[in-house]
Amino acid sequence: MAGDQDLKPKVQQALNKIRPMLQADGGDIELVDVVGKVVKVKLTGACGCCPMSQMTLQMGVQRAIKEAVPEIEKVEAV
Repeated sequence: MAGDQDLKPKVQQALNKIRPMLQADGGDIELVDVVGKVVKVKLTGACGCCPMSQMTLQMGVQRAIKEAVPEIEKVEAV
């Protein structure tokens, strides 16, 4: 879907803003895909195995992406 591809750069820009916070804790985040209104990301490094990663995803990553790209409805870790 062409619309999904239009959202990818905006989502990547939002991820780039929060990436330093994740890297400070030894982790990182990678944009896997944008499907419809759902962003699929992969938490890597320390974030990949951290017990708090789900909270980080919901409270930090999803909130930052939704603020930057209101069209997005959900962020999923894959």
